Order: sequence, then C-alpha cells, then structure tokens
Amino acid sequence: MNLERLHKVLDNKEKIDVYYNERPVWIQEVHDNIARVGFIDNFEEKDVYIEDLYENDLYN
Repeated sequence: MNLERLHKVLDNKEKIDVYYNERPVWIQEVHDNIARVGFIDNFEEKDVYIEDLYENDLYN
C-alpha cells in the first residue's frame, strides 16, 4: 500500500479490510512511512511500514 491509498482508506466512510502478514488490522495513526496498527484478532499493536499493508481484494 502507498501513502496516498492509505489516506483514502482512512477517509473512506465504508469499511475497507486492511491486512499485515495475512492478519486483519486497523490503522491507528500514521507518521511518515510508518503506520501504527492494531490487530483485530487480539490486542497486539505494532509499528509497520505502510508498504507492508495491503487490501485483500487486490490479490483476488
């Protein structure tokens, strides 16, 4: 994912599924090329590179 697409996802009123390493995440905040994400399947949080995030339907 790139920064422009990430901002479109954040500004979108509809739910858009975003993944990191095949795990669904929600984006908490963005600083430069790093996103703070929370994992939907547990309470873990992590700082990840934006380019490592992806939308599932892009690969279907």
